[in-house]
This record gives sequence, structure tokens and C-alpha cells, in this order.
Amino acid sequence: MSESDPPSIPPGLTLVSVPIGNARDVTLRALDVLRGAEVLAAEDTRSLRRLMDIHGIPLNGRRIRPYHDANGARARPALMHALGEGRSVAYASEAGTPMIADPGLKLAREAVSAGIPVTAAPGPVAAVAALTLSGLPTDRFLFAGFPPPGAGARRRWLEGLAGAGATVILYESPRRVHRLLTEMRESFGDGRAAALAREVTKRFEEVIRGTLAEVAEATHGRELKGEVVVMAGPGGGGGAAEDLPALLAEALEGASLRDAVDRVAAATGCKRREVYRLALEMERGDGDGGDPEGAQEPR
Repeated sequence: MSESDPPSIPPGLTLVSVPIGNARDVTLRALDVLRGAEVLAAEDTRSLRRLMDIHGIPLNGRRIRPYHDANGARARPALMHALGEGRSVAYASEAGTPMIADPGLKLAREAVSAGIPVTAAPGPVAAVAALTLSGLPTDRFLFAGFPPPGAGARRRWLEGLAGAGATVILYESPRRVHRLLTEMRESFGDGRAAALAREVTKRFEEVIRGTLAEVAEATHGRELKGEVVVMAGPGGGGGAAEDLPALLAEALEGASLRDAVDRVAAATGCKRREVYRLALEMERGDGDGGDPEGAQEPR
């Protein structure tokens, strides 16, 4: 084989990670796979073609087949047929690593179920790149993906994450990130350590660090653009629930009820609604577990 010949790629499905911004972040192995695979599929055909052009990889008679959320059911049979014939198929995300907030899951699952070899050419992922820049704990982290669209579902979803003993990583559209930060403050507490990263590896990369309240204030009124990753530090665990009365009593000595609730919820990772209910009970001097008639948590 001459140096100009494409490398031989074994039969099966290769999940190819591509840059999240800077085209030079692609791996040499990923370029080999793109150069040598018999069949190319991509979430965004234009972005993959642009990447191949930048690195001088010719199509050599191949075409890049689109495979995304909208056409997956129609496109999958042809890709599975090619795999069944023993051909090498490469699938690439629009950006980053396939399977991470990406439509390739059903294709990979079907290939695995059919006994077809599936491997990965690993590389960039926005969640991990943002985490390394956040200044938040990295020994344990939870990637939760995109929040649900409905208000009630989002609130329940965030409350379920509030007590996680790990750094929580979320993706969100720039159009909805201000709403997300407001909702996270309600569920996690204003004082929870947080960071927002956008345009990671790109020219206008930006990381904002602080508490959730500080991050929200720093982005207030700004039109954020590009891919946004929002992160919150770990919630409390262990005996946090048992310590709530003592923590609340101490916080209430020098702060309003609302500020005390925010502080304790952020420190313990307990749900804000539960902390608020206990604070009301302590102020009334009872323990019946119910809110005073007509009382509502401040918003």
C-alpha cells in the first residue's frame, strides 16, 4: 500500500469523535477512519465534509449519508445492510463524541444486537472539556444532558439532581439558559458553587465561575451564543438531613427566613422546598410537617 492509499478499516461500526470547535482537536485515528471507511454517516453532513476538507481527506467516490433524529428510522436500514455485508461504516456526531446527547444510540444498539463489531475512535466531548475548566470537583460528576421542556417536569428533574454528591453537568440552548439558571437557583440554592462555559475550544471561549447567584447575575441581560454547558458543584450527603434543624437554627440567627433557607439548601443539597417547610415549622414551634394555612414558598 502506498502512502496515498487509504488505510484499511475493519468491518463494523466505528463511532468517530470529532472536534467541538477547533478543527485541530481531531485525533489521527479519527482521520484514518474517515479516510478509509467504506461508508460514511454523520449527524450533520456539511460539518463532517468541512472537517474532511480542512484535513485534506477526499471522498473518493463516497457520499456522506445523513443520520439524525429526524431521519434515523429511514436511514438506519441502509446502514445496517452495509454492516451486514461486512463493510466498514463510520458514524460521526455533529460535534464531539457520538452517543453523548447524540442520535446515534439506536444505530449502535441495533448493530450490537445483530452481533456486528462496534468500536470507537474517542476524542472531544463538550461536557468533559467544560468540567476541566470549571474549577469544580472532578472526582465524581454526573452528566444529565438537556433538561425536559415542560416547567413542571424541569422542576422535578432539577430537584432530583439537587442532592447529587457529584458535580452536575447540563447542556442547554443559549435561548433558555437564563431560565435554567433561575430554576437551578430555586432547586439548588443561590449559594451552590457553579460555572457556565460556552464556545469551549473556539475563539470566543468563556468560562464564568462563582455561585449560582453570581453566575446568573454575570449573564443577566446578555445574549449568550454558541454551545452552553452549565455545571453545579456537589450537593451534601450523608447526615445532611439529620443536621437540618441545627443548621437552620444557626442560619436563622443572622438572616431572613428566605436567605437562611437558600444558604442551608445550598450547603446540604437538600431540596429547597423541604428546607423551607422545616424552617416554617421551627418558626412556629411545631412539628406537624405541614405548611401554615395559605403559606407559600417565596419565589
